[in-house]
Amino acid sequence: MARLTSYAAGMTSIHYAWRGELTHDELADLHAEGFGGPPAAQADWPEQLRRHSLGWVCARRAADGRLIGFVNVAWDGGAHAFLLDTVVAADHRRLGVAARLVALAEAEAGAAGCDWLHVDFEEHLRPFYLDACGFRPTPAGLIPLRAHART
Repeated sequence: MARLTSYAAGMTSIHYAWRGELTHDELADLHAEGFGGPPAAQADWPEQLRRHSLGWVCARRAADGRLIGFVNVAWDGGAHAFLLDTVVAADHRRLGVAARLVALAEAEAGAAGCDWLHVDFEEHLRPFYLDACGFRPTPAGLIPLRAHART
């Protein structure tokens, strides 16, 4: 069931919902904008989220309901939750939307009984995740599984 909260970001009122409703097309478009390029061939987003995620947070502009932010919370079924795909529409960045998405994901993962919230990020996002969101740096490892990713 979706839980809704509202906040103002600049002059814009934004509604945030845990496990909020969304369509495949709107999330595919937001994902493509945020990560560059056309929408990837992806299984049905809503079905994939329902099957594989602890939850997700949607941010919508109150005026028209447009999806302007999203974060997915995957988990291991126990103590560990993982942030994936944190994305905010270009015209709503630097307003605190992403930090609020992460804060709500953190609260909901904790409420679900998780002990740890993990995130991987590119170096340029270090100030956001460590300073704005409060993550602490930890050693980690990564193996690229596709041949082209190894280069």
